[in-house]
Amino acid sequence: MKLAYLDCASGISGDMTLGALVDAGVPLARLQAGIDSLDLPSCHLVAEEVHRKGFRATKIHVRHEPEHAHRHLHHILELIASSALSAAEQDLAARIFTHLGQAEAHVHGTSIRKVHFHEVGAVDSIADIVGAAIGWTQLNVDRICCSPVPTGTGTMTIAHGKTSVPAPATAELLKGIPLAASDVEAELTTPTGAAIIKTLCTEFGPLPSMSIETIGVGAGDRDFPSHGNILRLLVGTAVDPLAQSDQILVLETNLDDTTGEIIGHCTERLLTAGALDVYTTPIHMKKNRPAVKLTVLCGTADRQRMEDVLFDETGTLGIRRLTAERTTLPRQTHSVSTAWGQVEGKLATLPGGRPRFSPEYESCRQIAATHQLPVAQVIEAAQRAFGE
Repeated sequence: MKLAYLDCASGISGDMTLGALVDAGVPLARLQAGIDSLDLPSCHLVAEEVHRKGFRATKIHVRHEPEHAHRHLHHILELIASSALSAAEQDLAARIFTHLGQAEAHVHGTSIRKVHFHEVGAVDSIADIVGAAIGWTQLNVDRICCSPVPTGTGTMTIAHGKTSVPAPATAELLKGIPLAASDVEAELTTPTGAAIIKTLCTEFGPLPSMSIETIGVGAGDRDFPSHGNILRLLVGTAVDPLAQSDQILVLETNLDDTTGEIIGHCTERLLTAGALDVYTTPIHMKKNRPAVKLTVLCGTADRQRMEDVLFDETGTLGIRRLTAERTTLPRQTHSVSTAWGQVEGKLATLPGGRPRFSPEYESCRQIAATHQLPVAQVIEAAQRAFGE
């Protein structure tokens, strides 16, 4: 699974996001081509390598002709819909702007249709959001995680006058997202940056287990004396520390002269001998004879024992042997209480730490037989008991 992690140690803004994406390998020309299709006043992206508190980073400047337009959300969505952006890029850009519009409408007590953008409706903000949508689509990651987000502190002046940091729309967008304490008297996270996080990120916390392949670093406008004003984008492959990988053997033999009773008996012997699983598949062999493929999964150390059982019980003349990689979840025995008694089962830990309980069929069957109930009813009750 391809994973991206946003390290927002100094907050996040639209231009910082663009810088990190370009620094991570997204072509600046691809962003420019998409922005050119919006029919905005002459708008050009310029990438510059800068240093923030000694750290190298990419700074994206948005150069455009002066304008004083205050656009409504539907004006911006119309620009996006009529552009040459791909469907995925249009969708992501529209979702980011819609989140921003919903936040602005809420804090100003109006409808999303009537809300008009000031700073975020300007050319540079449109370029930031559309460029981010293009960049993230080009990056093509499966999962995006984010660190806790610092907003900064103090006051700032916006179109509606002086306000505290974070700006009202930023605070609205960051509802439910963990924030990091910061005593820096500046706006570290902008409404645009908050809207990007809200739209893209599904998990928040420390750096997840991953194999890092690319790091992009985007720079903010200011160079603070206390820390590097940068946004880091780490891209790589997710590594789940809970999942365990190992090798097993797959043993197969084709049987066209063995009765069902013997195959059933052989299956029981194989499981008793330590097979991980045994199953059959109906096949056709030479001269269109109906037959059965008997497959055994076992540990590498158990190969000889499994083959001995197959040769003894089935009379086969040959066994195919394959090595397979597998990933398994940690599991342990677990029981739950129902109205009819204890039900035994397996408790597995899914990626990310979520538990999953699976009732054992035999335990459910015994309770169902004792109380004259459908087995499915007992299984459902056991799963409900675990959830409660």
